[in-house]
Amino acid sequence: MRKENWMLWLLLIVSVSHLSAQEKNDPVGYVDPLIGTAHCRWFHFAPGASPFGMAKPGPSTNGHYGNPSGWEAVGYDYRHTSIEGFPNFHEFQVGGVVLMPAKGRLVTVPGNLEDSLSGYRSAFDRAQETATAGYYSVLLKRYGIKAELTSTKRVAFQRFTFPAGSDSHILFDIGNKQGESGEVKDAHVYMSADGRIEGYVITLPAYVQKYQQGAEVAMYFSAVVDKKPSSFGTFRGETQTAGAADIRGKGAGLYLTFATKDQEAVTVRIGLSYTSVENARLNMQREAAVMNFDQARQQSHRQWNEYLGRITVSGGTRADRTKFYTGLYHAVLGRGLASDVNGAYPKNTGGNGQIPLNKAGVPVHNHYNTDAVWGAFWNLTPLWALAYPEYYSDFVSSQLLVYNDAGWLGDGIASSKYVSGVGTNFVSLVMAGAYNYGIRDFDVAKAYAASLKNEIGYENRPEGAGKDDVARFRKYGYVDHIDPKPGEWAFSGSHTLEYSFSAYAVAQWAKALGKTGDYNTLLKLSKGWEKIFDPATRYMRPRYADGRFVDNFKPAEPWRGFQEGNAGQYTFYVPHDPEGLVSKIGKAEFNKRLDSIFTAAQKTTFGGGNTIDAFSGLSAPYNHGNQPCLQMPWMFNYSGKPQLTQKWVRAICNEFYGTEGVHGYGYGQDEDQGQLGAWFVMSAMGLFDVQGGAAAKPVMQIASSLFDKVEIKLNKKYYRGNTIEIVARNNSAENVYLHQPTFNGKKLPQNSISFEQLTKGGKLEYELSDKPAAY
Repeated sequence: MRKENWMLWLLLIVSVSHLSAQEKNDPVGYVDPLIGTAHCRWFHFAPGASPFGMAKPGPSTNGHYGNPSGWEAVGYDYRHTSIEGFPNFHEFQVGGVVLMPAKGRLVTVPGNLEDSLSGYRSAFDRAQETATAGYYSVLLKRYGIKAELTSTKRVAFQRFTFPAGSDSHILFDIGNKQGESGEVKDAHVYMSADGRIEGYVITLPAYVQKYQQGAEVAMYFSAVVDKKPSSFGTFRGETQTAGAADIRGKGAGLYLTFATKDQEAVTVRIGLSYTSVENARLNMQREAAVMNFDQARQQSHRQWNEYLGRITVSGGTRADRTKFYTGLYHAVLGRGLASDVNGAYPKNTGGNGQIPLNKAGVPVHNHYNTDAVWGAFWNLTPLWALAYPEYYSDFVSSQLLVYNDAGWLGDGIASSKYVSGVGTNFVSLVMAGAYNYGIRDFDVAKAYAASLKNEIGYENRPEGAGKDDVARFRKYGYVDHIDPKPGEWAFSGSHTLEYSFSAYAVAQWAKALGKTGDYNTLLKLSKGWEKIFDPATRYMRPRYADGRFVDNFKPAEPWRGFQEGNAGQYTFYVPHDPEGLVSKIGKAEFNKRLDSIFTAAQKTTFGGGNTIDAFSGLSAPYNHGNQPCLQMPWMFNYSGKPQLTQKWVRAICNEFYGTEGVHGYGYGQDEDQGQLGAWFVMSAMGLFDVQGGAAAKPVMQIASSLFDKVEIKLNKKYYRGNTIEIVARNNSAENVYLHQPTFNGKKLPQNSISFEQLTKGGKLEYELSDKPAAY
């Protein structure tokens, strides 16, 4: 070989090695927040956010429309072509504090989605839009203004680069409803003597009104603009008052007008809080007193790389890595901060509470908002346990604040107010899971007491605590079915299965704590699923109080006894006793039925096909776009057919999940604050806990990783090991079947490993082949 060819060859090797090192150290480069943004939930697209942050700036295409029921898709839709503003709060049932730059004649209403020239909205081109973890930019074509977003934990940064002119504006649209936040009750925005723009908006989210009627969600802000305006004024709708600096009430807004040079940037820093304007100021003072936009962006980039870089994947396709890190991004984006730097937090019962401070004056934990944890135990909490145990611990302590204030756990909370959402309550299982995973640096006694009350308590139980039929569950050992009147819920079957599962989890905790009486009570309740199993049809079938199974039974019929699903799907909802379920159905029938379910479901992309609707798969044999089904492909590991778990998990990863705006999480499916993304992350690594931490000694099921190598950094505060390394040899699209798994050189007798053993650290290795192993 000629010398110059050798040199080219060496340069190529060095370049490839350098590129690989760059990609390994910069997982943010794989994140695409635009994935799955057609028909997405309000929280889903907030690319300017920091990990688990309070400040979540992002663009909105239709946020001011709100949504009628409080949960439907609203905010940013990949199919839309104009932007109406940039809200800074994006959380379940929480949204507001909108900024919008403009130029020319002052317009102070958002306008209609159908007409990009109406109101102050502006058209944009996808080619002039950039979105990644911690940063967003877009060119607003109508005005020639470049808008950029980033943040610290509690401070949003918005930078607008204007053309030349004396008619450049920034609007603070504070008093209009936004996203899932519901109707506005009150608002206030004013310019202080030192030029700060401050105020609040108080909203009445639909789910808060449903579960805690009369409660409200308040958002406070304190903004600093780095350029003095040439004029200013207030507005309410189309009514503008030049020179006014203070306005209150629904629809309140304030505008600033600037004389700008061509390509002059104006940056707004916005301190945010759920407790007060004073704390919004304090949050900015502590986090971003002298920070500029580029410094905040760089810090956010480093933080995202640290959080995402706790799991490093090598090999697989570029698309696989994009799905992986985007899924991990969504898992870390959701359920963000609700407490201030000084530990102040909004109480469930009204007013503000105080988290204890350590000797350094720092809060001993944080408080977080959260959508319901329905299904979180099959994706989020095992992921938290592996990669973010300190967050998991904080999350438990956060939920205990609500228990302290209100006396009951809340399955979902918006600024601490109850937003149960699904009418059940799995927080006790999440707490038990933390304990079982070995995360115990929270008030264990209080957490156990709260969890026990959640499982068996019913006297004076508020609607926001969910499980309003616990008394019936305890009386009959199952929730008796009552056919509902129009508009009512009647989820006797799914509630029986869910309560059985969570009772089992808390039973294991009771046993570990030596509470034998509680253990016996809860263990008996955990067998409730057996009472609604119909041996004639071998399906879960709701029963009336007199013991009769419901008549006119149709396994594929959704909603009748089963929430957001059907009996065919929910029959496999016995994660705490999969062997018992297999025995009742019969192993051959179990495997035949479950395999045929996935064969049929594959024809509709494992959900509702290409119908863009969160509930499109409720009548399907399997619906990956919603929570009740997510353990099903892993159930073959308990029925002697683990090769089918390997086959179908890989197929779902490849086909349900996509890499673009419409086909992202299915087609516009229900990505509840990171759950579907977290499912992909766990499954792509080839690890899954069917029991979701409920077992006294949690066990991770093993399937075939999409990647040649996975490295998980362990937190030494919680685990003995430093890293977990997963090595899949002979990996390819065809080689999906697992052979000879070992951990630290020792053969694993089954395709599973205890969580305790795994987190001691070491190497999990296996061969992959296009032929199943013999079992």
